Amino acid sequence: MSQSTRTLVAIPARWGSTRFPGKPLHHIAGKPLVQHVWERCQLCKSIDEVVIATDDERIVQAAADFGAKAVMTSPEHPSGTDRIAEAASKCGDFDVIINVQGDEPLISPALIDQLAAQLRAEPAIRMITAAAIIHEDAQVQDANIVKVVTDVSGDALYFSRSPLPFVRNRQPNTVHKRHLGIYGFRKDFLLEFVKWPPSMLELTESLEQLRAMENGVRLRVVMTDDLSPGVDTLEQAQALERALTQTSTT
Repeated sequence: MSQSTRTLVAIPARWGSTRFPGKPLHHIAGKPLVQHVWERCQLCKSIDEVVIATDDERIVQAAADFGAKAVMTSPEHPSGTDRIAEAASKCGDFDVIINVQGDEPLISPALIDQLAAQLRAEPAIRMITAAAIIHEDAQVQDANIVKVVTDVSGDALYFSRSPLPFVRNRQPNTVHKRHLGIYGFRKDFLLEFVKWPPSMLELTESLEQLRAMENGVRLRVVMTDDLSPGVDTLEQAQALERALTQTSTT
């Protein structure tokens, strides 16, 4: 892989989660949550380096203990995107940056590889993400599940917490797509993006990706069947531990 197409996976891991303080180091099936995520990223076939971007020395030390590279970043960052932008600026010569959420311990390595490969293959794409078909009507109405609609090329038309599209006249190919919280960026665009002020629709919907769209940026959406559950609460961590324990014993 040439220097101009080197790919970095950055995992933002903030200590002070409002709903779950210390979440990155919460143990699930004997390992810190962030270690599970890091180990999944290690299974990627076309990634040059994986780093954990954090604001806390306890996470830096834990990362060192299980063999990961960690980068200290400012505690003032308003989002994981800002955090990985600082990490990317400190990590040297990478052209493609993949932001893998630090609370998705079952993230698909193949999906990470797919996003990175598409960014490398199509220089006109500056930002990329993923989505999956929604099969449950209740999820269409759930404001915690972000929906996306795309054009015929697979680029996003809009993201919303509302049902999207609104089905007045259902068509044979009408589907609802659930946005997944993984992003890829060309590094130069990432460093530009975090300098832009939050946009009106971004603030209205509380969806950071709308900042890119409001500034006219093409945002590619890759479809996948891989749904990796996030861990936002202690209860979800406990449920995931039960599931992992059952899997390992069957």
